[in-house]
Amino acid sequence: MNDTSGTSERLIRLSGVTFGYDATPVLSDVDLTVRASDLIGVVGPSGAGKTTLLRLLLGTVRPHAGTITRHQGLTVGYVPQLETVNWNFPVTVTECVLMARRRGWPWASRGERADIMQTLERLGIAHLADRHIRELSGGQQQRMFIARALLRRPQLLVMDEPTSGLDVTSRHDMLHLLADLNAEGTAILITTHDLNGVAAHLPQLVAVRHRVIAAGSPARVICPPVLEETFGAPMQVLQHLGMPVVLDPFTATDSRRAAA
Repeated sequence: MNDTSGTSERLIRLSGVTFGYDATPVLSDVDLTVRASDLIGVVGPSGAGKTTLLRLLLGTVRPHAGTITRHQGLTVGYVPQLETVNWNFPVTVTECVLMARRRGWPWASRGERADIMQTLERLGIAHLADRHIRELSGGQQQRMFIARALLRRPQLLVMDEPTSGLDVTSRHDMLHLLADLNAEGTAILITTHDLNGVAAHLPQLVAVRHRVIAAGSPARVICPPVLEETFGAPMQVLQHLGMPVVLDPFTATDSRRAAA
C-alpha cells in the first residue's frame, strides 16, 4: 500500500494527487501505492472522496495536481455498487458477464463461452448462467459482477462497497472469496463503510476524508484518534479476540449510563 508495505511489484502509485469538481477539492495531496499482493480497504464517511479515489485509480478522471504512475500494461477490473445497477435490464447472467468484452456483444465464440462458464464455476454461480439478473440474491449479483470483471484478467480489482446490502453470511462468503482471489494473484482494493464486519478483517486499510488520514493494518487505522478525525465523531474501540471492534456511539453512551 505504501513503499514500505512489501517487496511485491508496484501496480499503481498516486503521488501528491489532488482532484475536485467545480474547483472544489474532493481529494488533496493523496499518496497511495497499490502492489500486486495487496488487499486494501478504503474507509471513510459519505462524501469523503472514496468513489473519486476509485475513479482516479480506474483512470476515468485525471488529477488536477500530482501524478499517477501505472505499471506498463496494467489491467484493472471494476465492480460497481449494486444500488447503481438497473436490474430490469433484460439480460441473463451469461450475457451480463459477456458485456466485459469491448465489442461483439451479445455474440460470443465457443471459447469465450467456455471461459465465462469456467469463471462462473470458479465463483460458485455456474448453475445461474441462464437466470435473469433480477432473480439473483444480493450475494449472487455481486459474484456475477466479479465474474464480469475477472473476464478481463485484471491485475487489480477495484470494488465499490462490495458487501453493501448483503446479509452476514453473504458478507462472510464475500470476504473469503476476496481473500482467495488475492491469494491467487489479484490485487484488490475495495471501499467499505462497514468497520466491524469488513474493514477489521482486511489486512490493510486506508482512512480517507478528503486526504489520507492514516494507512496500515486494522490495528493502526481502527483506533479512536484516526476514526474521530475520519468520521468527525468520537468512537470507542475495544479489542475482541485480537481484533478491533468499534462501538456505536449511542450504544457506548447507554452502556456507560447503565453501569453508573
